[in-house]
Amino acid sequence: MNLKDYIRSIPDYPKKGILFRDITTLIKDENAFSETINQIVERSKKFNFTKIAAIESRGFVFASAVSYILKKPFIMLRKKNKLPAEVHSVDFELEYGTATIEVHKDSINEKDTVLIIDDLIATGGTAEAAAKLVEISKGKVAAFIFVINLFDLGGSDILIKKKYNVENLMEFPGH
Repeated sequence: MNLKDYIRSIPDYPKKGILFRDITTLIKDENAFSETINQIVERSKKFNFTKIAAIESRGFVFASAVSYILKKPFIMLRKKNKLPAEVHSVDFELEYGTATIEVHKDSINEKDTVLIIDDLIATGGTAEAAAKLVEISKGKVAAFIFVINLFDLGGSDILIKKKYNVENLMEFPGH
């Protein structure tokens, strides 16, 4: 099964010049979604980790299923002001703006090694912020797994240069 066949490309969304890679067409097909989860699970076997974290919101779709299959705790990295208890926060830049992500202070500790899953990596700002949240919490990043890598935007390369393990299921240009 070629998972790339299930990704819809939408030009000029959310703003002019962005070519948005839409995963809704992948997750609405039960076979493509199942194959995606299976591929993430298979790639995760390369790494030792105690918890799985995902970036709001599309990362939750994939990571929660992987967490269930692997019987690992699932940690949500959420947008600002979405978590009710004490949080660590990291501000970062997106290719079309700025944002903040947070994690509960009691979600990750020095004994934890965390696999971070997200639907897509573009410039790497969100992924770097996720890694900082894990590290601020005194945990270690085991690896990142992305469903889609927008290879020409360089995010995966940035993470690799910073000595993070990175796995990408599919590659697309970002423009």
